[in-house]
Amino acid sequence: MSLPSRVQVVEVGLRDGLQSEPEFVPTETKAALLNQLIAAGVRHIEATSFVSPRAVPQLSDAVALLEQVDKRPGVVLSALAPNRKGVERALASRADEVVVFLSASESHNRKNLNRPVEQSLRDIEEVAALLQGQSIRRKGAIAVAFGCPFEGDVDIATLKTIVAEFARLEFDAVTLGDTTGMATPRLVRKTVEALRADFPAMDLSLHFHNTRGLGLVNVVEGLHAGITSFESSLGGLGGCPFAPGATGNICTEDLVNLLHEMGIETGIDLGALIEASRHLEKVMKRRLPGQVMKAGPRLALHDYDGAVAAVG
Repeated sequence: MSLPSRVQVVEVGLRDGLQSEPEFVPTETKAALLNQLIAAGVRHIEATSFVSPRAVPQLSDAVALLEQVDKRPGVVLSALAPNRKGVERALASRADEVVVFLSASESHNRKNLNRPVEQSLRDIEEVAALLQGQSIRRKGAIAVAFGCPFEGDVDIATLKTIVAEFARLEFDAVTLGDTTGMATPRLVRKTVEALRADFPAMDLSLHFHNTRGLGLVNVVEGLHAGITSFESSLGGLGGCPFAPGATGNICTEDLVNLLHEMGIETGIDLGALIEASRHLEKVMKRRLPGQVMKAGPRLALHDYDGAVAAVG
């Protein structure tokens, strides 16, 4: 299969990346990073989450953050919402898209949402009724879609049941989340082909973590399987707080660098994105996993005379 000519990169760092950080990042700092991403050409950003402030204090400023965004034409600001109350808050905000989610396994769903999968599906149906007739976009997200850290492999039939429910409720898109980095290229191809065969009209997006070093390899396999939307986090920040051993998301600037080197357009200025990632490192006061912000793009040349030479 030929590769797509253009891919949508969905930035999730301000939500998925920051959600587990113990030290609160000021709203103004988040807004500056968000505006920097928009200026770099990122056009789809999962900016925050309307969750309980007690559960995730880092995202307690969701409304205030969205009010400070330098909104531009074509920019989609997305917000995660776990329940009816969260969706109601999202509808009253400047969010363009609401993301409702559940896990593919019972055990992870109980850890993440404190309820069985069946209850989460009923909750999503209630949310869909609330969103009926609203102009806001609707996206479903399935955590541990490529494997659960408590149960192991996830049956394709389980994923099909969940995607079928999102399709029935007329959601615009579904993201398959590799929450703990259990995806492999072969599993990605098998899963995507099975779902696209049964749901050809559903817009699928892939969300990989780099827990076992396969994040970008899985992206390439997703591209060959026809996927044109990938979620990533600035600097590679993030990791699921409810899954043992989980590490960060794939890094946005590393992903954009890969896509550009493959001749695939993103509409994003890689240099400006690298600067945003370096800014995020300063905010977090530690080194982040991203590679391209350290090494620079492939053709970032160095001064010959200033380079260290062999001795002897």
